[in-house]
Amino acid sequence: MECGKMYDVSIIGCGITGSAIAYELSKRKLKCVVIEKENDVAMGATRANSAIIHAGYDPAEGTLMAKLNVRGAELCKELCEKLSVPYAQIGSLVLAFNNEEIQTVNMLYKRGVANGVKGLKILSYEETKAIEPNISKDVTASLYAPTAAVVNPWEYAVALAETAVVNGVEIILNSEVTGIRKSGDAFEITAGNKTIKTKYVINAAGVNADEVHDMALPHSFNIIPNKGAYYLLDKTEGKRVSHVVFQCPTKAGKGVLVAPTVHGNLIVGPNAIDSDLNDTSAKDTDLSFIRGTAVKSIPSVDFRANIRNFSGIRPNSDRDDFIIEANGGFFDVAGIKSPGLASAPGIAEYTVRLMEENGAYFELKENFINTREHVRFNTMSHEERAELVKKNPLYGRVICRCETVTEGEIIDAIHAPIPARTVDGVKRRCAAGLGRCQGGFCGPRVLEILARELKVPRESIEKDRAGSYIVRRRED
Repeated sequence: MECGKMYDVSIIGCGITGSAIAYELSKRKLKCVVIEKENDVAMGATRANSAIIHAGYDPAEGTLMAKLNVRGAELCKELCEKLSVPYAQIGSLVLAFNNEEIQTVNMLYKRGVANGVKGLKILSYEETKAIEPNISKDVTASLYAPTAAVVNPWEYAVALAETAVVNGVEIILNSEVTGIRKSGDAFEITAGNKTIKTKYVINAAGVNADEVHDMALPHSFNIIPNKGAYYLLDKTEGKRVSHVVFQCPTKAGKGVLVAPTVHGNLIVGPNAIDSDLNDTSAKDTDLSFIRGTAVKSIPSVDFRANIRNFSGIRPNSDRDDFIIEANGGFFDVAGIKSPGLASAPGIAEYTVRLMEENGAYFELKENFINTREHVRFNTMSHEERAELVKKNPLYGRVICRCETVTEGEIIDAIHAPIPARTVDGVKRRCAAGLGRCQGGFCGPRVLEILARELKVPRESIEKDRAGSYIVRRRED
């Protein structure tokens, strides 16, 4: 199947980076399409990470990571407020346990000041203990960064992508890119059974970015998939810490953290091991390492409160910085490892400026829509709930008891600008199934609502990725 229309810009990949670029481009008068190989957006590293908006003290001065982390973190706060995305600026601590690590903390402080991070302080053990009572008695000092935050990463990406769609961007799902060919002044992209013609290509393909690059240009970089596993603990552990608590970073990464989530849980992890790009298992060896490392910071963490383990794959590269480069009309936005989530809006701004420097200038719209309404029943007052239920009784029918998610919210997710089509797609949009029972009670009801609203048989509904069917009809 060939798409007859010519696009100005095609973005390959719809994780947080692709979503942020789509949002930034949707401010302009152009025809833009996002091409995603999965059956939903935010299906890669975006949905399986630490959910941290890093302050920006870790990247080396002068790198793209340093510049775009600080800028992206600033923009994130504003975007989450406008787009109704859960966000909490809780600050972070980097703990030091000996004199050598105190030197690391001092180095990170100086680096953060040079990068423009606001409010950094070096705290003594006593000062650290005063704001984080459950830290280990072996802590000697810490770096405090008040601008660090936590966010819902997949809803952040969904919100950016949905707002882009509302402003005219198209999204094509279930369409893996298998070929890119230059044709005159344009490109022809083969994606699934479609041929997409476009003037400019943005490669935001995450762990597949090197493969996508090589379809269009000579080989230039390698993506090295790197796995990190996590514990997600019940809300009974959610107040164990009130900041994001790090240990000193190493060559392997920022290390094992202990942090509250925006939903009130506690997240612990990750480790860092090079891995197959499809291996999202959380093995016993991964989890044992995480437990043993985390208790060095917070000895009282109760891992018996675990409700889920998961792993994500980071798109590390063989370079020490983000890869954001122009080559004709082809733009690589690759190797977006941590702090990629924090940097995403900054990356989007930078990419669009790079396009403009290379001749791709588009006028700004006068009527850009920069807000998004999202009903969140469990955060409303009794009066607000009563008013909402009066307008639509389906908001008074709780389906997910753990997270107090109503049928009205689930239906909103199914009929959103980028509609949920799977049980986990609903979870990513409204948190149904995110709580203690992990969908054990509400999952079957969500499946029924999906089938009813989409007017399809229950056995056609998938749990998550393509082919993950839940119900099978018995053959007589």
